[in-house]
Amino acid sequence: MSERTRLRRIPENAVTEVAGLHAVLDAARVAHVAFVHDGGPVNIPTAVARDGDRLLMHGSTGSRLFRTLADGAEVCVTVTLLDGMVLARSAFESSMNYRSAMVFGVPTVVTDKLDALRVMTAAWMPGRWETLRAPHAKELAATMVLELPLVEWSVKVSAGPPEDPPEDLDAPVWAGVLPIVSSYGEPVPAPDLRGDPPLPAYFSA
Repeated sequence: MSERTRLRRIPENAVTEVAGLHAVLDAARVAHVAFVHDGGPVNIPTAVARDGDRLLMHGSTGSRLFRTLADGAEVCVTVTLLDGMVLARSAFESSMNYRSAMVFGVPTVVTDKLDALRVMTAAWMPGRWETLRAPHAKELAATMVLELPLVEWSVKVSAGPPEDPPEDLDAPVWAGVLPIVSSYGEPVPAPDLRGDPPLPAYFSA
């Protein structure tokens, strides 16, 4: 057992914190997976999705780094969601509003890749999986899905307006929060799209 695991304490408001963890992970599409490889640090951006009390991620079976993860590498998976620029009357007091989560542990290979891919697709775009053709056996063979249990983790949230000291309040400088909003844009059809199919219903879900 690692030193970090021995020192971990379950907080009194664990239920609330778990809900916060789930909210951050559910809003994320990409995480950064950090680990040590050949004596040096590596950080891989990869698509992720939460499935209950585990975090799913996938890559190629041909990836040397993903094979390293499958062989028992200890990882730190980080998700950061930027919500706004906190603009104070001084550079020192200016900051950002954000939600972040770190999950620690050793990922393992998922045996039921088809179900895991279905879960991930549904998390990213609900309703899409049912409209797609089934994966070919060759495609499944080329795909590795890993799961990381949500056992050891940390959540951090920064929110609210700037907190200027009283002596700065009369400065002729605009202060407040500039929200950062992430949203989908207008769909762009593939250049080889055939038959003029309608836009999927799940776009408006």
